[in-house]
This record gives sequence, C-alpha cells and structure tokens, in this order.
Amino acid sequence: MAGPKSQSLFERGMKVLVEGVSSASRGPATFGGAPRYMSHGAGARLYDVDGREYIDWMMAFGALPLGHAHPKVVETIAREAARGTHFATALEVEVEVAEMLVALLPHVDKVRFANTGTEAAMAAFRLARGHTGRRKIIKFEGHYHGWWDSVLINTNPYPPTLLGHPNDPIRIPDSSGIPEEAWKDTIVVRWNDVEALERAMALHGDQAACVVTEGVMSNMGVIPPKPGYLNRMQELCQKHGALFYLDETVTGFRLAAGGCAELYGLTPDIVTYGKALGGGLPMAMIGGRADVMAGLEWGKVLHFGTHNAGRLALHVTKVMLETMLADDQSGFAKIKDLGLKMADSVRQVARNSNRHGIVVQGVNSMFQIFFTDKDQIADYRDFCTHVDRMKFRDFALRLMDKGIYMNPSATLHSLSSIVHTEADIDTTAKAMAEVLEEMP
Repeated sequence: MAGPKSQSLFERGMKVLVEGVSSASRGPATFGGAPRYMSHGAGARLYDVDGREYIDWMMAFGALPLGHAHPKVVETIAREAARGTHFATALEVEVEVAEMLVALLPHVDKVRFANTGTEAAMAAFRLARGHTGRRKIIKFEGHYHGWWDSVLINTNPYPPTLLGHPNDPIRIPDSSGIPEEAWKDTIVVRWNDVEALERAMALHGDQAACVVTEGVMSNMGVIPPKPGYLNRMQELCQKHGALFYLDETVTGFRLAAGGCAELYGLTPDIVTYGKALGGGLPMAMIGGRADVMAGLEWGKVLHFGTHNAGRLALHVTKVMLETMLADDQSGFAKIKDLGLKMADSVRQVARNSNRHGIVVQGVNSMFQIFFTDKDQIADYRDFCTHVDRMKFRDFALRLMDKGIYMNPSATLHSLSSIVHTEADIDTTAKAMAEVLEEMP
C-alpha cells in the first residue's frame, strides 16, 4: 500500500487535482486508492516520497529506453537549457534529427515534429483525408490512437455482451462528450482476423482515407500480429487506394531501430512516433512518403504548434538515437535480449508456482502477464472475455510492496531499458514467486 507521505499527498491532491493526478492511468482508477508519489529516478530505479526504492519496469510507459537520468541526457539538458529552453523558430538540431530519422527509416521521406502521440495522430488522420479526398477511417478493436474524438472508440475493455458480432462490431465511444458525428465515419474491425479485414475492405475500402493499426496491439497488454496479417493489411490498402497508417507511438524505438515496420517487413504510407522518441521529454512525429507528406506544405493540410520541435526534446532525441544506434545498434539488441529474458523468467516462475493460470506474451523489449485460463490472448475480445484484470492489479500492487514497479492496469505492459540488468530480472522473478504464493 502507499506510504504515509504518498497518502498525505493524495489527500492534498484530491482537493486541487482531478483524482489527485493529471492522467487516469496514474490515479485511483488504476491503483484502487492512493498511488505511490515518486520523487526521483536513477537508472532502472524509481524512488517514492516515502523513501522506497523500486525496480522500474514501466519506464514512463515506454518513454525511457535509456532509463532514468541517463548521464548523457542530464548533461545535454543542462547544457542546452542554459542556452535557452524554447524559441519557436527553425532550428539546426531540428534538421539534424530529421536527417537521422529519414536515414534510419526507409519508408519515411520527410517528417514533421509534434509533441505527443495524440497530436501526431490527429495530424496524420487529417493528412490522410486531405491526401485521398476520402472521409472514412478504418481502425481496430482495442487499438488506441490518442484521445481524439474520432478514434476514441472501442479502446477500453468492455463486457462481451456489448461488443456485438465480430463481423460487425458495435462502435462504443470511450467517453462522454464525444458527439456521434465525430465518429460516424470511423469503421471498427476485429484485429488479427484476416477474413474480417477483407470483408470490411470490400465494404468500405474504396471510401477509406486510411487503415490505421498498431503493429503490436499495445493497449491490451501485448498481443502480437498473426504471421502475415499486417502484410495482408498493407496489400488491401494498396488495392483499395487507402493509405496504410502504422501507429508506432508505443512500438517505435522499442522493438527494433525501425520499429514494427522493420520487424514485420512493412512499408507504411504514414507512420507516427511518440514516447521513446523523446527519451523522456515530449516529442512526437509524423512521417511518410514524400507525396503524402507534401499535403502539409503551405498549410494545405493545416498543422501548427507553438511547442512543435521543442529544442530541449530534440537534443535529447538526438542523444537517444545516437546511444541506441551506437556499436551496430547495440542498445536495441540489449533491450530485446533483456525483454525476452524477463518474459522467459516470468514464464518459469508461473510454471514453478502452478497455482494460477498465467500467460506471458511479449515482443522483444515489451511483455505483459495475463491471468487467464487460455493458452493465448489473440485479440481484443479474448482480452475482454478471458483476462482477470482485478487479479493482475492485486499482483502488481503486491509486487510494489516488494520493490517492483509495474503499472497495475492489465491493459498496459512492462518494458526493458538499456540500464536494466540480469540481476534485476532475478530480483523481480524472486518477488513474483513470493507474490504468487501469497495471492489467493
């Protein structure tokens, strides 16, 4: 449970902040009560205001591939802050980072920087509609592309009785305050189901501005695509003239240097990045083919932002890329190796315990633990029907009491960084084994 200082801060925060925090994923909706208020981080460790130390497997929802307070990042921020935090002008580092990204990503000819994944996605959808002259967007159950009205549907886990037929999912807005006209042109399709996708494209493909997908479903734990599924999606987009939009906000600079596009052999028309791109500072980007990105020229498709291409964030992005790509992309090799070892370690702990139905799913540096009686969670409907989210929250909160920090929401996931070690994996596995024996 939260320590006395965290509890006191929560009580103070509830008087002046909604839910005592600034995002629902950090507050009582996720923690079931007072969250742990953190004071600082170093390497793979977080420290709360009560002086407790944690091995951090959340890493700011994947925004920290270099870990907390990496010396190069600290040095860069201190040096550049002394020269001015923000100019809202054209920048040399802006050109340098864009050159690095275009050289790294073969499917990207030009980029435009934004601040968050949601902002980048909003611009990408507007760009897709402007480029094609079409209005419909095809998205998938359980995929999150930011909290923009048009796509904030079917991203939360709902009771199976509300979901409708898998061939014709019921569109469910995830929030009050979203008018129906905002999502009337958004088509929802079951993910990881080729036949469902082919049926939807036959019905709507010729009217679709884009088909948008996460390369790995990352808003329902970690659910990998079936072999060939994303390639077939790309083929169908080409056949129907819809842009293939790969949202790499979560997976970018986590699973491989080139993200899911590299991992699965894809050539998307539009990509968006966020989280890890900024190495801990707000940074996002839209990228794609030159003819598609040309839609942003001279305001044909409008995209403004006073804080776009923030200079501190760009300098940190440059450091992150240089560090991860050094020595033949050794940073990406390391987080992959540690992520796979962590997932295997948890599987072994679950087998040794044999007291709970557990499946561990992961892709390279990303992994999640599902309390379930199924052998695999293959899509959103599996998650809604067969994953015990309350049991996972109990598991994660008990782990926190033993110094292991994972977000208590089963819809999220854990990640490795270059500063984690095999000793961290062993310590985490030992704590997990103890928790599984303690849990009812």
